[in-house]
Amino acid sequence: MAKTVETVLGPVPVERLGKTLIHEHFLFGYPGFQGDVTRGPFREDEALRVAVEAAEKMKRHGIQTVVDPTPNDCGRNPAFLRRVAEETGLNIICATGYYYEGEGAPPYFKFRQLLGTAEDDIYDMFMTELTEGIADTGIKAGVIKLASSKGRITEYEKMFFRAAARAQKETGSVIITHTQEGTMGPEQAAYLLEHGADPKKIVIGHMCGNTNPDYHRRTLAYGVYIAFDRFGIQGMVGAPTDEERVQTLLALLRDGYEKQIMLSHDTVNVWLGRPFTLPEPFAGMMKNWHVEHLFVNIIPVLKNEGISDEQLEQMFIHNPAALFSA
Repeated sequence: MAKTVETVLGPVPVERLGKTLIHEHFLFGYPGFQGDVTRGPFREDEALRVAVEAAEKMKRHGIQTVVDPTPNDCGRNPAFLRRVAEETGLNIICATGYYYEGEGAPPYFKFRQLLGTAEDDIYDMFMTELTEGIADTGIKAGVIKLASSKGRITEYEKMFFRAAARAQKETGSVIITHTQEGTMGPEQAAYLLEHGADPKKIVIGHMCGNTNPDYHRRTLAYGVYIAFDRFGIQGMVGAPTDEERVQTLLALLRDGYEKQIMLSHDTVNVWLGRPFTLPEPFAGMMKNWHVEHLFVNIIPVLKNEGISDEQLEQMFIHNPAALFSA
């Protein structure tokens, strides 16, 4: 039987994933946005227009699949993603998971931790959303999203890592992570493997927040994939410049690591809650944070440095296919 992947429109054969962006958000909101609905209501039709426009831009560059790993506590909306997929024909894979302790919504499971049920509750949430569906949508999550803090994996976060490894062993699901400010990549990989996770089905995310190739090599040594998935984010959230990202990526590609790397932007195309405007100098530094940046600005630089079409296809097409078929 052909291997399939759960998308918001149902299972899709792995061979139909095609060119893939491994980490983009159509909707995202920091926990608390729900309380500012008077000034920041969710206007679904306007949001849909913006999301469809972003999806069509991706498709112009050959993208067929997008993984949207928005955590449950940050405005994940599978029914909305289904509307985007129906309008555009894009394969969209959504997630089950919670954000890291500092910017997520920890009180809910921390309270359940006091009751002694939290880790089993998290495992049950993962299993239900992966195998039965999310709420009443009938949409199954296609990946598990995990996240850790800057410089540590907190005890709260470790519950999710352990539950994810347990759920992955039963379902074969892909795990995608968030690392904060270029830290904890090797530690995330080690902790997941310690608890029985399959390295071939793990993507350690936001690794491009660190510009030391040795940090990447230590993580890659665990057999996991890594993602250079924040192109366009500069000067904020501890992010380096794109020029620094490119140099780090080139060092790894010249070492032959293209079979373990994936690329993306981590864009947020619709922010939930009250609209905002970035002040200078951040607005200028972030001007290229959009879904076409890799294709218009970064890939030409990589090719000019000798990176081949075959290496790019490996990162955009073959690695995602291998990830979901392992």
